[in-house]
Amino acid sequence: MHFSIRQSASAVRQSSPVLVAACVWLGLMVFVAVFAPWIAPYGYAEQDLLLRLQPPSFAGGPPGHWLGTDHLGRDVFSRAIYSIRISMAVAFFGALIGAVVGTSLGALAAHRRGLVEEIVMGLVDVQAALPFLIFALLVIAFFGNDLFLFVLVVGFQGWERYARLARGLVLDAKTRGYAAAARSMGLPLWRVYFVHIGPNIAGAMAVQFTLNLPETIILEAGLSFLGLGIQPPLTSLGLMLNDSRNYILLHWWLPAVPGALIFITALSMSLIGDGLRDWLDRSQR
Repeated sequence: MHFSIRQSASAVRQSSPVLVAACVWLGLMVFVAVFAPWIAPYGYAEQDLLLRLQPPSFAGGPPGHWLGTDHLGRDVFSRAIYSIRISMAVAFFGALIGAVVGTSLGALAAHRRGLVEEIVMGLVDVQAALPFLIFALLVIAFFGNDLFLFVLVVGFQGWERYARLARGLVLDAKTRGYAAAARSMGLPLWRVYFVHIGPNIAGAMAVQFTLNLPETIILEAGLSFLGLGIQPPLTSLGLMLNDSRNYILLHWWLPAVPGALIFITALSMSLIGDGLRDWLDRSQR
């Protein structure tokens, strides 16, 4: 499915201001994540106990600490910037792992059918019925807390949705004329899937990816808040919330900064996913 530049520009002009604001915010988060070392005025682990629990500069705090300091005198603004970098990276690569695994298994089930399809769809049903947070807690508690393992665990969330969607789309594509024509021309199987079927289901899979991203970033924040995600000396938005839980009543900026970042970022991702789905539906019609 090919969309012209004129159609894309028209879709941008017709987008609501809320969707445009969500795109701008997410672009800003990506920019901050990439250039965090050059944006942050302090190191995320740099401490100054003489300035601990200071309010933001605009609320009467010391100059240079725009969002205040935490219980160890670390600059909240700098920690938030590095936390965005780590949380966005974990969410993106985790969602990407889930997308690759789920799409591959769904396409395999649609191609082989029979016993292979029953096994894959049985795993999908098990995953859908299993409370994922409990599964993540068990895996991390049993195998230990490692950043690579944590990304894999986060990526395991939501793969069954990709598998269901990919299976249905591939089955539908196989009934259409272009796939049968490609096979009748003697094209190898990998080319039929990657060159002909793949591009035609990519739009729907991209929509599912954008809809799964906010769940992934909230999952990372939740596990880190429980102490089973990102561990010191690294930092993340969930870990910042964990550090602030004992100071929430008297020092509002400590939970407010990471909480607002998680909320706005997840909301922006959801709005972009809904907008992409609506645009794709209009383009298909």
